[in-house]
Amino acid sequence: MSELEQLRNKIDQLDEQIVNLLNERAKVVIEVGEYKRREKDAPPVYAPDRERIVLDKIKANNHGPLPDRCLQAIYRELMSGSFFLERPLRIACLGPEGSFSHAAACAKFGQSVEYEPLADIWAVFDEISRQHCDYGVVPVENAIAGGVLETLDLLIESNVLIVAEMQMAIHHNLLAKCPLEKIQKVYSKPEAFAQCRQWLSATLPNIQTIPSASTARAAQQAAQEDNAAAIGSKLAGELYNLQIVCENIEDIPDNITRFLIIGREPVKPTGNDKTTLIFHTAHKAGALVDVLQAFRYNNVNLTNIESRPSRKRQREFAFFVECQGHQEDQNVAQAITEVKRHCLGLSVIGSYPMSTEVV
Repeated sequence: MSELEQLRNKIDQLDEQIVNLLNERAKVVIEVGEYKRREKDAPPVYAPDRERIVLDKIKANNHGPLPDRCLQAIYRELMSGSFFLERPLRIACLGPEGSFSHAAACAKFGQSVEYEPLADIWAVFDEISRQHCDYGVVPVENAIAGGVLETLDLLIESNVLIVAEMQMAIHHNLLAKCPLEKIQKVYSKPEAFAQCRQWLSATLPNIQTIPSASTARAAQQAAQEDNAAAIGSKLAGELYNLQIVCENIEDIPDNITRFLIIGREPVKPTGNDKTTLIFHTAHKAGALVDVLQAFRYNNVNLTNIESRPSRKRQREFAFFVECQGHQEDQNVAQAITEVKRHCLGLSVIGSYPMSTEVV
C-alpha cells in the first residue's frame, strides 16, 4: 500500500473505534433516561448546568490539534442525540424555518430534537407556558438594534424562566437562483435592509427592495420568482434551495444577537452564572438609587438594566436587570433580600450559565 492508503486505513480504524465508543456512551445515556423516569426529583432532560460542565471538560481535555470550537460542536450534536434517547425535546422558536432564531435554536439543540417555528415571540412564550413545548429560543438583544422590546415585556408578564443564553453572529447573505447581474429585486425584513444599506447602495444601487415579514419568508418568496433575491441566513438558503450569491454583506461585521432559552425548571449553579430580575420601585425619591446601592454594597456586578412602562398601572415602570452570579450565591441572595425592601415587587426570572462564546 502507498503511504496515503496506509494513513487512510488508520483513519478508518480510528473511526470504527470512535463509533463503538459513541454507542457505548449512548447506552449509558439510555440508563440515565431510565433513572430519571424512576425518580421523582430527577433533573430535566436538558440541564444547562450539566451542559456547561460537559463542554468545559471537553475544552480542558483538548490538547489539539483540533480547535475547541470543533469538539464543542461535535459534543453539542452528541447531546442532541442524547436528548432523543432520553425523551425527544420539542423546541419553540421564532419562525419560519430558516430564520435567525431557528438557526440559533439548531446551533443550541442540534438536529435530533423537534422544532416548532412560530409566527411571533408571544407564541413562543405561550407554548412554554402551556407546556406544549419544552423550551423556547427568543432574541433579547442585538449589538446594533439594542434590546428586543417584545421579549422584555413578555419576560415581565409571563411565568416562564430563563434557563440559558447564547450569542450568535448575524451574517447576512444575498440568496438567489440566478447570478448577481440578473437580480431585479431583493426581499428581506426592514432591519436586514438597514444593516446592509451601504453594501446594497454600492453593489445594487438601482435594485428594487421589497419588505418581508422575516428573512426566512423573504427566502421563500425569492425561491418562487425569477430574477429575485433575498437577504437572509445560510440556513434559509439551504432550506429553500437558493445559492449564496454574495456572503456576509452586512455593513458592520461584528453584529451579534443574544438569545435566551426559556423554560419552566430552575437551573443549578455552575460557578459562572447570570441572574435576571424584574422589579418595580416604590414611588419615592431615590428609590432606584437605593436598589442599585444594594447591589453595589454586596459586590454584585450589574451587566444590564432597562426600564419598561407598566401595562397595568400608569406612570409606573418595571426594571429589567441582569447581574453576574447565581441567586443561590451568598452575595446575590443578600442583594436580592435588600432590594426587596425598596421595591413594590421583585421577581427572579432565572439564574443560568453565562454565555462566553459566540456561535
